[in-house]
Amino acid sequence: MSVNVKSRPTVLLTNDDGPPDAKESPYIFGLYKHLTDSLGWDVKVVVPSSQKSWIGKAYQIKEITKGSYFYPTNPSTSLDNVSMYIDNRVGGEGETSPVSRPLKENEMAEWILLDATPATCANIGIHNIYPNEIDLVISGPNLGRNSSSAFALSSGTVGAAMSSSLSKTRSIAISYGTVVHPTPTTYFEPAHILGMKIIEHLWQTWGSDEYGLKNSEVDLYNVNIPLIEPILSEEGLKIYWTTMWRTSYGRLFKAIPGDSPENSKVNPAGPDTSTSPVEPTKSSTATESNLVFKWSPAMEGLIRPQHSSLVEGSDGWALHHGAVSVTPLRASFAEPVEGIHKFSSIEDRMWKVRL
Repeated sequence: MSVNVKSRPTVLLTNDDGPPDAKESPYIFGLYKHLTDSLGWDVKVVVPSSQKSWIGKAYQIKEITKGSYFYPTNPSTSLDNVSMYIDNRVGGEGETSPVSRPLKENEMAEWILLDATPATCANIGIHNIYPNEIDLVISGPNLGRNSSSAFALSSGTVGAAMSSSLSKTRSIAISYGTVVHPTPTTYFEPAHILGMKIIEHLWQTWGSDEYGLKNSEVDLYNVNIPLIEPILSEEGLKIYWTTMWRTSYGRLFKAIPGDSPENSKVNPAGPDTSTSPVEPTKSSTATESNLVFKWSPAMEGLIRPQHSSLVEGSDGWALHHGAVSVTPLRASFAEPVEGIHKFSSIEDRMWKVRL
């Protein structure tokens, strides 16, 4: 993909957290406002109709994907509502409609909600709803970090960006790492401004930065911004080009009694939000009469890693040090550095085995 100098791209904005919601999707409306108002970009929005975290790059192939129209509104500027908006910093509440209709007073735009996975939303947005229009896909901002291979390979946010890059569309996944519980709403606006600036820089210099991979070698970027107090300072947060911290996880589910009320109490956002206690690793077995399991990951080492386990220059290392990580990625499975490239000729790659 050659460098594109188009100053105002047409953007498809998607996520895995769904439409604006103070609890599950608090960031998409704020970033949308900055992309449209501050940069003047043309932003189309196609998002899942509900929370779809930890679903990776999955597509819906048996289900019929249905959608509706959503009309986000600007927060009211009346004195009675200003304090309420300042308190939640989310905005974007609005009406849904089964059919497209003209905008009403104070409605900002027409968004599209699909009963679908993030990757499905991105693909339908690029090829069906806005064919030949989209220059850049932005996925996020996710509620919670998507650093390290364990989180990134499971993330619906990164999955939507990966899906779009496989459609030869430049893509950026952006996530806001939850560190303080609850996250002060004063951190939201600085995060949106910083995210907007990073996105603008990546678009304007795509593949030409020395450490962002030259010669059009990058398909997508994965950006993680920690929501911590220094984001309010004049200096702001440091930003690093990073690699992806290679990590793994163990048990993700636990066995529960089949008639347990726990069956209906599952946090759909998953542990990447870092908002719920992390359970210690412990054995969880099932019997023949109890094949019932609940999403209950044991990820202490990923949420709060030991400093010694972090690889310097990786995304996990950057977030651990309170910095922003920007990781250039290819839309392919990674090969070992000394993999098949060490062979001098194609004949050397041929298997020599006796059958």
